[in-house]
Amino acid sequence: MVGFVDKTKSKISAEKPLTSVMEDYLEAIFDLDKEKRVVRVKDIAKRLNVKMPTVTSMLKTLSKRGLVHYEKYEYVELSHKGSEVGSEVHRKHVVLRRFLTDILNIKLNTADEEACKMEHALSAGTLDSITDFMAFIQACPRVGEDWLERFEEYRREPWSPDKCVKQSERFVCGFMERTASLKQDTSSQDAGFENAP
Repeated sequence: MVGFVDKTKSKISAEKPLTSVMEDYLEAIFDLDKEKRVVRVKDIAKRLNVKMPTVTSMLKTLSKRGLVHYEKYEYVELSHKGSEVGSEVHRKHVVLRRFLTDILNIKLNTADEEACKMEHALSAGTLDSITDFMAFIQACPRVGEDWLERFEEYRREPWSPDKCVKQSERFVCGFMERTASLKQDTSSQDAGFENAP
């Protein structure tokens, strides 16, 4: 049939993706909802450091998309869909902030700002890799040159403390052999210097 348009597909593709600003609002509302009994426009404005009319305008946009329930002069609530988005953005923020502070030793304020910028561009798969990596380096000692290779094994197979212990034992054994070899080389060099004319 010529000219037939599948309206379901065109409707889905016509909906624009959320902007980082929209995600920031949903995250702020999600966080405020956890902290307070009710969320007001002034709370959101204070949290995001914007003016109340700016918040009202964004809430109208989010309401049209079915992400928030908002009526003028009323409290703000996330819809189920809005809560899912807010929760996921919050999760990304927390994981990234922990990675930046705990692993890279970046100061909290800087880490918080950087996490806020990064959370919008990061895919779920990359975030899962970061989360797995953080768990891996906390669970398994960082020993041996191949410890990062063990990370892939850690992700593929169920983790067990025995695997980390065996890796540590292999490292210690190799380390002891290498140390003995270096001592022997040093002793040989020292003996050579003593016998030199």
